[in-house]
Amino acid sequence: MELPDQCPASVKKSPEPLKELSSSQWDEFLETCQTNNLTDSPDTLAPEFLSQLFKTWAGSDFAFEQCLKHPDLVFQFSENQNSLLTPKPNRHQNALHQLIQVALNENDLMHRLRVYRNREMVRIIWRDLNRLCTMQETTLDLSAMADACVDQSLSWLYDEACKTFGTPMGSVYGETPQPQKMIVLGMGKLGAHELNLSSDIDLMFTYPCKGETTGGSRTLDNQEFFIRLGQRLIKVLDSQTVDGFVFRVDMRLRPYGTSGALAMSFSAMEQYYQDQGRDWERYAMIKARAIAGDVTEGQNLLKILRPFTYRRYIDFSAISALRDMKTLIQREVKRKGMQSNIKLGPGGIREIEFIVQSFQLIHGGRDRSLQEKALLTVLGRLTPHYLPKDVTDELHEAYVYLRNVEHAIQALQDRQTQDLPVDELQQNRVAYSMGYDDWSLMMTDLDHYRQRVMYHFEQVISAPEEPKDQEHKIQEHWKLFWQGSLTEEEELKQFQENGFQKAEESRRRLLTLRDGKAITRIRRQSRERLDNFIPLLLEHIGHSEKPDLALTRILPLVEGVLRRTAYLVLLMENPGALEHLTKLCTASPWIADQIARHPALLDEFLDIGDLYNPPEKTELEHDLRQQLTHIPEDDLEAQMEALRYFKMSHLLKVAAAQVAGTLPLMKESDYLTWIAEVLLDQVVGLAWKTMIERHGHPVSEDGSLCDPGFTVIGYGKLGGIELSPGSDLDLVFVHNGASNKETDGPRPIESSTFYTRLGQRIIHILTTHTPSGRLYEVDMRLRPSGASGMLVSSLASFEKYQLNEAWTWEHQALVRARAVAGDKQLTAQFEELRKNILAIKRDPVKLKEDVVNMRLKMQAHLTQTKQDDQGNPLFHLKHDRGGIVDIEFLMQYAVLAHAHDHIEVARYPDNIRISESLEKMGYLTDEQGNNLREAYKLLRKAAHSKALQNEQSFVERPLVEPFIQHVEVLWQQWME
Repeated sequence: MELPDQCPASVKKSPEPLKELSSSQWDEFLETCQTNNLTDSPDTLAPEFLSQLFKTWAGSDFAFEQCLKHPDLVFQFSENQNSLLTPKPNRHQNALHQLIQVALNENDLMHRLRVYRNREMVRIIWRDLNRLCTMQETTLDLSAMADACVDQSLSWLYDEACKTFGTPMGSVYGETPQPQKMIVLGMGKLGAHELNLSSDIDLMFTYPCKGETTGGSRTLDNQEFFIRLGQRLIKVLDSQTVDGFVFRVDMRLRPYGTSGALAMSFSAMEQYYQDQGRDWERYAMIKARAIAGDVTEGQNLLKILRPFTYRRYIDFSAISALRDMKTLIQREVKRKGMQSNIKLGPGGIREIEFIVQSFQLIHGGRDRSLQEKALLTVLGRLTPHYLPKDVTDELHEAYVYLRNVEHAIQALQDRQTQDLPVDELQQNRVAYSMGYDDWSLMMTDLDHYRQRVMYHFEQVISAPEEPKDQEHKIQEHWKLFWQGSLTEEEELKQFQENGFQKAEESRRRLLTLRDGKAITRIRRQSRERLDNFIPLLLEHIGHSEKPDLALTRILPLVEGVLRRTAYLVLLMENPGALEHLTKLCTASPWIADQIARHPALLDEFLDIGDLYNPPEKTELEHDLRQQLTHIPEDDLEAQMEALRYFKMSHLLKVAAAQVAGTLPLMKESDYLTWIAEVLLDQVVGLAWKTMIERHGHPVSEDGSLCDPGFTVIGYGKLGGIELSPGSDLDLVFVHNGASNKETDGPRPIESSTFYTRLGQRIIHILTTHTPSGRLYEVDMRLRPSGASGMLVSSLASFEKYQLNEAWTWEHQALVRARAVAGDKQLTAQFEELRKNILAIKRDPVKLKEDVVNMRLKMQAHLTQTKQDDQGNPLFHLKHDRGGIVDIEFLMQYAVLAHAHDHIEVARYPDNIRISESLEKMGYLTDEQGNNLREAYKLLRKAAHSKALQNEQSFVERPLVEPFIQHVEVLWQQWME
């Protein structure tokens, strides 16, 4: 492989690896020329031209590959070297107009655009690498080509769309409808005429007025027409074909981001920026420029939006946002692998952009000379009022140098990258493009420029105090993610580095929120709060044991309060509250669900000590009375809401204490039972007050007024002081009013009717759905005669039923019954009656038969089955043999069998104390009693844990096998 004889000395003296590359490229080009039978000979190329050719190829694989595909390009440039000079104004517009107007169809249009783009990119790279133009001329040339590609493509596609759908029409202020055209706004580098050699183009699509099309085969409203037109434009420019692409199109800067409409009317745009525009969008709008379509109307729109970008006076309110952005940049550039990025790394292009844009935002509203788009233009105008001339000169020089390095990197392969190459050959190629013979020499100069940029960057806005811990750095990284400043790969890496095992899934969940429509409907203040909260939340979640799970459980809360973001402020101002929220939601989906449904519960996190230390019953009573005191007596709806919040807040404390391990099982059940008792007492009081105001007091058999002469009997878990978080209430109502006497009020009714209505009202207060849900589910089927019986029974009729009609299973239920609210005297009477009924001597054979039959009946109707992943049967904590129900039946059987001899065994309604009484009376050995209690507590604790996980009450059998064996043995001894 040899270089041609006419090869200039500059190429022959280049570093050895580049001479080898150039020689190889030349041989390949010669072979291509021969294969294509070109009439022009490479031998005719002038030495000066060859020097430029080899410089171009050495710096750009893309240019070399295009010359291989189209070798005639080289000879065209050689014969018409004027084409390599500065292009005339509108050159691209004129050339593309001639080229595109004869396109036969959309595919032909795409082909013509790509062929033109590829040829022009070779020309632009050639001019840039050979320094036939300035850096500004390169970016201007690229931007002008992009403008023309967008504008000419849009014009062709618009005409085609009008043929199919008709012309979109619209009118302003009731004027005669006029044809509407789409306006394309160029954002970012395109808007500022600063495109680099491999830039995406950031676009927005808009149109002046609402309306619809006329004259087509079908009618569309204007928005649908322009959305379809925009979609076709993106396809024409962005699609990868055999000829490559024209420009990669990015639409994410449009209002509402990826979830927003692709095209919006002027009025919708104005409303969005007025109501929801954010600080980063002000930065974006600095460079916005109408580049295609009805440019005049586009300029009018930008005038309308100017007050959003530039505040009327010096905008000191921007300082806080600028500091935030500065911190974000500082954190970003320190991320692993960013040191070699000449855009994002320290002292890079972005820092210069930030310096200039910061002055624009703060002072641009007053100083209109700063309302320019091109960075270097504005940089020159910062002297002398805002920055010394030596500073702007240094920044100008550094910016040009860095952009040239950027172009040298991107020219290599036409890739959108700003990372310095690590391969030695590629380093040599970049250095050669920059005019150096050695990479280390280039790096010396590059480091100098970056150091100066870093210094000035630090001086422009005083740096916030450097965070002292890694956590704050992580939070700033999350800000970058939430702002959409990272690539997909960087986003995934961020999740992975912070402990997310399902990084893609968690990222997708957050993107659904970030880019979803729900955010588009919230006020600007709410959006700002959300933007501040999410990075803080993700930092806390990253410290949790299961970040993916924590995110899944907390996001519904965030989504639920988008219109009530004061809750987010509460969490931001109280980091401890957020920490404990994360901890508890990770531990329990039940907690997460409750808080998501009832965000007001977040108030409970303000006092962490109180959250994990549940109060005594007297404190609960006082707390509830205080809450109800502030509510008007006639406002039942507000009272019901207060009752529900009281319950939810204390259930949260129970769950928090269980998660923290600060509340033993028995205390947990006590607490849950106290909550129910305190609520029932207040509910009875509220219902009673309403009833006596309407009807007066009922009368007892002896003629005295009842006050209230009514009691609530709790059965099952409530009666047994064994409530769990999701328990319903098994209730029976009893009164001692006279059945044939009326109340003494203005609208008297019979006492039995009064109590029935009182019972109905109590159930209404307990079970009615309010915004906070139900207070409790209520089951009244244990009352005399079940669902067909009276809702409220007199104590006398209750006694008569229990003695003469009740089934054995109803007496079993009575073992776990006790008065939980209402009249104290009637409560004592009920307790005496209960003991008397339980102490009846029963036929032991029939008792055992009845209990066993009822257990078999329950097994047939209630037993559930489930298997683990290996097909092994799981154990149901409640219904399977040896489970909770077996223990309850054993205790109930023992009470009914032995209370006539030892009434002490009937004293307590809970299984733990019943077993202790049976042990004391000798019906259980110490070992049996202890084993039974340990089994019962284990099973119940497991059931509570399952409830907090929103899971069914199944566990692997080996986990409970040793405990349930004791229960099964006792069952065999007593019942078989």
